[in-house]
Amino acid sequence: MSELSFVPLGVGDAFSARWYSSCLLVEASGERILVDCPHPIRKLLCEATSGSVDVGDVSAVVLTHLHADHASGLEGFGYFSRFVLGRRARLVLHPSVRARLWEGHLAAGMEALLDADAESPRDMGLDDYFELQSLDFERPLALGPFRIECRATRHHVPTTALRITAAGRSLGISADTSFDPELVAEVLKVMKDLAAEGRTMLVVTHEMGFARNVSSRVVFLHKGYIEEDGTPAEVFTHPRSERFRQFISKNAH
Repeated sequence: MSELSFVPLGVGDAFSARWYSSCLLVEASGERILVDCPHPIRKLLCEATSGSVDVGDVSAVVLTHLHADHASGLEGFGYFSRFVLGRRARLVLHPSVRARLWEGHLAAGMEALLDADAESPRDMGLDDYFELQSLDFERPLALGPFRIECRATRHHVPTTALRITAAGRSLGISADTSFDPELVAEVLKVMKDLAAEGRTMLVVTHEMGFARNVSSRVVFLHKGYIEEDGTPAEVFTHPRSERFRQFISKNAH
């Protein structure tokens, strides 16, 4: 497959009782990468791809930040790569995210390894399990067929938003962020530029003013069902759904 495609492995937040945590499997030209790595990552891969993709089929993990709903599967990913595949896992992340990855996240479960014939464990480090590559806010990173750009988001811990480009297409991933007017303005500019090129875009947002101003078609979903579908003028001026009327009355910005 030469075109850029992706499979959501999970769409839930940290407190979801129904969905796995947020994670994407991204593919282009036969190469696959993961964006974030929550637990249980092998089960996520197996269920989302009907068993056709496993850890060994993933060339790298691109990590946005260290919250557990995005990074809790790294220990299992690293152990599987070392002991089953016989190699280090490739991990791509910004230095600000890497700074506390070992001491603040992985060391408690991975810093000691007891060999079969040893009397005491030997010390292990991050480089024993992972081959690390750094993201840079100023320069894109070439990773196989992928070109990865990043920027910082407004979040409790260091977090990077991503733009992944391959095969003439781009995938934007905000990671976790609070409302950031600068980011919204930047995204709006990029979308307008893409629209001027004749690109078709599918955008998921809760920013109603943003949706009203840039879209040609608006679909409002509630509990998995489509409640509104039409042009911005139709949907926002004459909404049929009581739930949508309630929503825009609280989110009309």
